[in-house]
Amino acid sequence: MRHARVIVTQVRWDGPKDPMRRVCGGANVGETISSASVASDSASGCAASTCCVGECGVRPGGAEDRFRGLLEAAPDAMIIVDDTGTITLVNAQTEALFGYGREELLGRTVDLLVPDRFRTHHSLHRSGYAENRQVRPMGAGLELHGLRKDGTEFPVEISLSPLETTDGLLVSAAVRDVSDRKAAEDRFRGLLEAAPDAMVIVDDTGTIRLVNAQTEALFGYGREELLGRTVDLLVPDRFRTHHTMHRTGYTDNRQVRPMGAGLELHGLRKDGTEFPVEISLSPLETTDGLLVSAAVRDVSDRKAAEERINELAALVESSQDAILAKTLDGHITYWNAAAQRLYGYTRAQVMGRHVSLLAPLDHGREIDLLMDRLRNGERVEHYETLRVTRHGDLLDVDITLWPTRSPDGEVIGACAIVRDISDRKRAEAELTVLYEQQRHIALTLQRSLMGTPPAIPGLTTASRYRPATQGAGVGGDWFDLVPLGAGRVGVLIGDVMGRGLEAAAVMGQLRSAAHALAKTGMQPRQLMQALDAAVADLDVPDQLVTCCYLVIAADAGAVTICSAGHLPTLVATPGEGARALPAPVNAPLGVGDVLYQQCSAVIPPGATLVLYTDGLIETPGSDIEDQLSQLTSTLSDLFTTAPDLEVAADHVLTTLLPDAEGHNDDVTLLLTRLPDAPLAAVSLDLPAVPDSVPEGRAFLSKALTSWGCSTKADDARLLLSEVLTNAVQHAQGPIGLHLCRTASDLTVEVGDHSPQLPQPRFAAEDDESGRGLVLVRALADDWGVRPTDDGKTTWFTLHL
Repeated sequence: MRHARVIVTQVRWDGPKDPMRRVCGGANVGETISSASVASDSASGCAASTCCVGECGVRPGGAEDRFRGLLEAAPDAMIIVDDTGTITLVNAQTEALFGYGREELLGRTVDLLVPDRFRTHHSLHRSGYAENRQVRPMGAGLELHGLRKDGTEFPVEISLSPLETTDGLLVSAAVRDVSDRKAAEDRFRGLLEAAPDAMVIVDDTGTIRLVNAQTEALFGYGREELLGRTVDLLVPDRFRTHHTMHRTGYTDNRQVRPMGAGLELHGLRKDGTEFPVEISLSPLETTDGLLVSAAVRDVSDRKAAEERINELAALVESSQDAILAKTLDGHITYWNAAAQRLYGYTRAQVMGRHVSLLAPLDHGREIDLLMDRLRNGERVEHYETLRVTRHGDLLDVDITLWPTRSPDGEVIGACAIVRDISDRKRAEAELTVLYEQQRHIALTLQRSLMGTPPAIPGLTTASRYRPATQGAGVGGDWFDLVPLGAGRVGVLIGDVMGRGLEAAAVMGQLRSAAHALAKTGMQPRQLMQALDAAVADLDVPDQLVTCCYLVIAADAGAVTICSAGHLPTLVATPGEGARALPAPVNAPLGVGDVLYQQCSAVIPPGATLVLYTDGLIETPGSDIEDQLSQLTSTLSDLFTTAPDLEVAADHVLTTLLPDAEGHNDDVTLLLTRLPDAPLAAVSLDLPAVPDSVPEGRAFLSKALTSWGCSTKADDARLLLSEVLTNAVQHAQGPIGLHLCRTASDLTVEVGDHSPQLPQPRFAAEDDESGRGLVLVRALADDWGVRPTDDGKTTWFTLHL
């Protein structure tokens, strides 16, 4: 704001030295104060005046009074000093401003009113002004301070005017306290610095007059690099021509333009990089002309977010799935093109309508429940249900729903992705039928391959097989009971690793091979060795099989066992609980180059052997050792007495597999109770000499007589003679004779130390040998030969 000034430019005075008279009072008639103007603040309304002494008939004393009156009426402090800096005249405002009385100032140097730290420079400036003698308007670019009598400083603006007198140069200084204006400016600068946006203030020529710290941070320039430069410095080259036109147009228009008013604007950093901005403009009318305040905001993040939103919107609109949005009370607010294709409604037909429009009439409660879940902030994924089209067709759909939230986290609506799964449902129904057919075929195949173990007199068994409830239900489990004759029974259990028809096929081949090998009477370790070779011959990569083979000799109360990586066999004895049957640890079948070992253990009559596959104890989420301990504990609780094996088998499955439909592997369980001890058994060792034949017959006759089995004595003696004769003639001694009688059978065994097995043959008419085994085959109810570690044993059985 411009302020009026008091300026006296020319005064000649030849009269007395009174200061006032030096200025005006003693002018002679005809002498003119050729240019005396008194200016004051524009608001005061004071105007310049000129006094021509003599011409207007006014006495010189009247001019002096008028001058003093004008000086006292000036709104600023007025100080007149001579060329030595001595104060010659002050007004009342000077007294009020500086706190001195008039008498304390007159005749004192003006440095009295200047703070100490400025006095040296002030003297230099005063000397320089005396030589220059130009009018300096108020506020001419200097930061000036006054010093009050009480020692306080305050900012001032000073206008200077030279007064030429006959006594020399006088200088008139109008002093104005600008403390309030400086405080306002400081507040304005503080507000400017506190603004969150970059603030740039330019004049009507586009020159930067003021910036804040945010401007420096945003554009990378220091403040001193911007002030006085044109604002085009911050505009990319390609926009500068249009920017100049826009700036000129704004100068003519001078309206406030809010942030982001429809223009795509860019800023240019010091490093040459461009970035999108929004700019709000405000005109500032000042006494120095128009200033424009520009608030500049970097919108790079928002623009990037908008681009991502636009991309997402394009993806949503082009999605093959129906996507819709709705309010919490269920009214549709968004509907993409896929929704129109799915339901047959256009966007205009559904906007604002309730979503129950899309549900069958009997699904209204379902809509309410889903909306309740969404209001609670719950996400609903892959909810399969029915929906209805505009034409009344029912659709199988998969719906995913999620709540939409306001910035403060409040649930304000919901979105849904709807996928037509009608084709999938039809395919699933067809696959279910095919699956059931294939499952039936697979299980039939598996059961036929597994076979049905025969019932063995005197041997009580109970078995359970449960196919897997997932997949085709086909696995590689099998078990078998093989009658070996002479009171012996072979027990087999195995598990082909893997699932599916391939595992079942391998299982079928191995079961058949194991059964045939067991029928030869070979020992368990020999059978495992042969099966290992069979697995290798199957040429199935990485195929492993676990297997366990036991031979029960009831008359001896012994069990011989060989395990190929199978789970431990348990023995449950009434009154004694359950325990693991000791057995050597051998590698599974299929590893190759393994020498299998076996061992024998004495088992009391009536004890039960428990064999099983890993599906019984290896279940998801459980430890196999813990499950094995639970199986052992369950059996111990069951066999406090001699339970029914069928009941025991069901109880084990219920305890170990409580979820009958939740096991993902097939399960096999076999309980085999050893028969009671034979009624009688005797043995005799004989040398390999001819006399041993009649001795053996006599031993047999005596035993049969004592057992009351004389009805079979003749056949028994005849068959024993043939077998003993073969042993004496073709084998090595000693020869072992063992007789065993049960309630239904008489078994005679002859063992020797020759590994060569006898072979039946047809003898010619003139042959003296070759008819013995033919006779045994004809008269015995059962017979056979089995290898032993020492040689072989030939046996036959007669039913009593």
